[in-house]
This record gives sequence, C-alpha cells and structure tokens, in this order.
Amino acid sequence: MSARLEQATEDALLTGGRAGQQAVRDAGFSEDLKARLLAKLEGAQLESAEHAEHPIPDSAGAGTRHAAMARPWDGTEAREDAVRRMLEDAKPRLKGAARAPGVVVDMRVRRERVRGAGERLAEARDRVAGYKGRGEWMGALSDKEKEERRREYSERFGPGVRTMPATMTGLAGLANERIEEAMARGAFKGIPRGKGVERDGRADNPFIDTTEYILNNMIKRQDLAPPWIDKQQELLSAVRVFRLRLRNDWKRHASRMMASRGGSLQEQMARAEENTRAEQVHNPRRRKVEEITVPTNTTDDAVIATARPSPAREESQDASPDATPQITASRPFRDPDWEAAEKAYMELAISNLNSITRSYNLMAPELAKKPYFSLQRELDSCFAEVAPLIANEIKQRAAAPRKSFIDSMPGPKKGVLERFGVDAASDAKRAHESSAKHYGWKDFWKDFWRAPKT
Repeated sequence: MSARLEQATEDALLTGGRAGQQAVRDAGFSEDLKARLLAKLEGAQLESAEHAEHPIPDSAGAGTRHAAMARPWDGTEAREDAVRRMLEDAKPRLKGAARAPGVVVDMRVRRERVRGAGERLAEARDRVAGYKGRGEWMGALSDKEKEERRREYSERFGPGVRTMPATMTGLAGLANERIEEAMARGAFKGIPRGKGVERDGRADNPFIDTTEYILNNMIKRQDLAPPWIDKQQELLSAVRVFRLRLRNDWKRHASRMMASRGGSLQEQMARAEENTRAEQVHNPRRRKVEEITVPTNTTDDAVIATARPSPAREESQDASPDATPQITASRPFRDPDWEAAEKAYMELAISNLNSITRSYNLMAPELAKKPYFSLQRELDSCFAEVAPLIANEIKQRAAAPRKSFIDSMPGPKKGVLERFGVDAASDAKRAHESSAKHYGWKDFWKDFWRAPKT
C-alpha cells in the first residue's frame, strides 16, 4: 500500500502542472532533491505536450512518423525531401497481392417470424408421419441389412467421429493428414514417380520400321499428308463418280425397258423381282475390289487381266445384237444395245481410272496399293446392285405426275397466249417509233377543204 501511495504522489506531482511545482517548493526538501524533482517534472510536462501535439500510435511506420515529425511547409523544399521524391519517382512501387472483397455479413438481430398454430400442427403431423413411415421401412429390412445399416450409422454419427471442417485451411489439413496416413500404410510405394508420359503402343512394335515410325509421327504432328494420300483421295473421288453415274443410267434404262413391255404395275414389279432372283443366281454380289490385296508386279492375275467371262456373259455374247432383250427365269436382264451405246464412255472412264491407279501405286507403300479396274467386273457389280432397286424405281415412275408435251419442250417456259399460237414477241417487233409529226384530224380537214388544183 505504501508503494502505491508513493507512486500516486509522484504521478500527482508530475502531472499537476504549476500546483505540483509549488508543492515541491513548499515541501521543505533539500536543494538537491528539489532540483531532481523539478527536472523530472519539466521532462514529464514536455513529453505530455509532445504526445498531445502528435498523437502517433505505436503501430505507425517510419514514413508516417517522419511525415508527422517533419517541420511545417514554408514554401521551400528541403534537400532530403527532394532526393526522396526523385528516388520514389524513379522506381515505381510494387503492387501488393490482390485481396478478395470481404464478405458483407448483416450483424443486425432480426426477429423470427411468428408461426401460427395451424402451421405448427401441420409440421408436427408431417414429422409424426415420417417417423412412423421410417419405422415401418426399418421393420421391412432383414436382420443382416439392419446390422449393416446400424454399423454404418455408428461409423458416421458415433461419438469418436471427427467433424468435417468448414474452412479451406481445415480441409487442407484433413487432406494432408489422410495422405500421410496412406503413405504410412505404404499405399504410394507402387506408383511410378515423375510426370505421366503418354506412350504409343506402336513404338515397341517389331513389325514397324523405326525410321518409318519416326517419319509418320513427324508428319502427324505437323498436320501434313504424303503425296500418295492426296492421290488416293483423287482416285476414290473418280471411282465414286463413275460408279454412281453407271448405276443411275442402268437403273433408269432397265426400269424403262421393263415398263415398256406393258401390263399392270403389279406385273411390271413382278417382272423386276424375277430379274432380281435371276441376278442372285447367275451374278451374286461379291466382295468389293478395294478389299482384295493383289500384287501389282504380275499380269496374269484375275484382278489385273481381263476377267474370265461368266456363263451369263457367254450367252449374252452368243446372242445377236439385234435381238430384243428377254426376261426369263433362266438368265437376268441384259441389253446389248445399251452396252454398245455406252461402251465408248465406259472404256474411256476405265482407262482413266487405271491411269490414276497406276500413278497412285508408284508412290504408295506396298500395303496400301490398289488393284486395277476391269469393265466387265464393274458392269457385273452394277447389275447385281441395281437389280433389287428396279421394282421400286418402276413404282415411283408410275406414281409420279406426268408432264405435258409443252412442259417437256426445251427452252424457257411460255405463257398461256404463247401456247395457243399468239407470239407476243413478234407483235412487239412490229411496233416502231418515230420522232416525225403524225397526221392528225386537223390535217385531214385542211386537205378536205383545200380547193383542187386546176
């Protein structure tokens, strides 16, 4: 207690101002003690004045303290201030880390909504119904299922279960803890270290040349294609155009020839179906030629040389060209006249395809080479593929609306008057315009009353 009284007395003397100084003088102390007390009192007064004049917190930085303690501005910049300003202008300040905007939380206490008695009763009724339904559902389970569900609930909601953290730091700590536990169990021992590498299964294939594999990868990475790929696209496009035109022409001609023999629509379609069955017997559909691998260094192969004539072809060759094509159950429908008319075009097209194939085989690898084309083989394939479509073509032609003779005439469409012989264009050609003065009614009366010359 005495120590506290001494401290209180000293504080009163130091903070008392003039009253404290007068109390020191009147206390009857010695001169040395008076001098020490007065000096201490003046220092305390100076410090309190400075604090009152410059209330700087302890957390303020050096720059803030320097600005607060600097002398007032008198219109002249000091040398140290100029140097500091030039240094700050020469080096821009570093940008601090971006901070996410703070979450605005409404701290106001809100009053809960008062629920009515009916609402509380409805909620209680729903809870009771849910509780009863849960008991019935649990009663329908077997003993084994109940034990498994009880064990699951005890693991999830037991007293020793850790709660899931709600912050990112807590989640990171939980993840690190589980990773460390897995490492302690040895779960990461069999995993290869380093960044994952995508391996190509063809890299270790002994049947692929290393140089060819590297070149193919270079071409693939640079999105390039070798010349034989472009040539292959050209060949496939030419083959597609030739076969499409050949099949369309033969389908149109065969449907017209079968329909021209007369009979009802059902009889014409039955004739086409009979031709389809004959095609399946004498000329069955075969595998595509592109799927057959044929050596290109031989000339006696069936794919390169002229195909061996089939029995149906021999019969068609023995028949006279002037004979009318017949449709019987023994052989399919053929028209030698149509083949003779289209022979020049088809031979020229086959020659062009073989020329493109020859150029392609010279630059393509051995496994990608294609066989040459044969005219008779293309015709047999066309007949076999078009035969099932002829019946439907006949039906569509019969159901299509007929065109009049005037609509089928070449040239631009004509109007109604032009169809009946009135040529509007010819009438327009006989109309002439002139800039001379026309002979009118006034000129007529002048000539009428003019006296005749004697």
